[in-house]
Amino acid sequence: MGVLTNKVERDELKPGDHIYTYRAVFAYSHHGVFVGGCKVVHFKPEHSLISPTLASSSSSSSSSVSEVNDSSEAPCPTFPDCGYKQPKSGVVLSCLDCFLKKGSLYRFEYGVSSSIFLTRFRGGTCTTAPSDPLQTVIHRAMHLLQNGFGNYDVFQNNCEDFALYCKTGLLILDKNGVGRSGQASSILGAPLAALLSSPLTLLIPNPVGVATVTAGMYCMSRYATDIGVRNDVIKVPVEDLALNLGFKTLKRNRKAFGTSISR
Repeated sequence: MGVLTNKVERDELKPGDHIYTYRAVFAYSHHGVFVGGCKVVHFKPEHSLISPTLASSSSSSSSSVSEVNDSSEAPCPTFPDCGYKQPKSGVVLSCLDCFLKKGSLYRFEYGVSSSIFLTRFRGGTCTTAPSDPLQTVIHRAMHLLQNGFGNYDVFQNNCEDFALYCKTGLLILDKNGVGRSGQASSILGAPLAALLSSPLTLLIPNPVGVATVTAGMYCMSRYATDIGVRNDVIKVPVEDLALNLGFKTLKRNRKAFGTSISR
């Protein structure tokens, strides 16, 4: 495991792995759960998705077409079910190629020690929380593909939050605080560390010393929000997730979609 990321090859993946890739020249990472068969279940803002049904419909309204055309994603030429999702849901099934978008492949680490966690300066790469059995992870991901994961929120309910829940089943009780995402914690932790360390500039005239203290505070702020050490998390069965998140499950009047993915 590297200091910054954990790059892996495709043949090293196992169904149930939490994977991610970087977007916009490493500006942020996109996360999902590998479910086998070259398929990934992941969570995106609903407006950026093209459902195969919607894309092939000729009766869409002009507003719907405009919304679909906002996405730069073209239909997958390899897998017909790539891009499958339920209406009004941000949880989507994609092939690995479409998920990566020519980016590199990384595997999120679970059950790391506190010392290892603190050395990973960039958030969104690991957690001290252990992973549940891989079959449980796949079950959660496929259930959420059919039932949704609520509304997408950059800080409280994003793609990393989705993958973390699939892997651990942990849900944060405080709905007004930061979510499970390590990326969100990093974004919020950096300004906080700078703010807390600013008075120390009067006591530590050496810029290197101030930078060291700021970096330390940044790492500790990330560690304090990690789901493996927080005391405001509970284990929630995926079947009860809609009730705990406060969103309605998707209507059941839909075509059946197989939840078993071949390894």
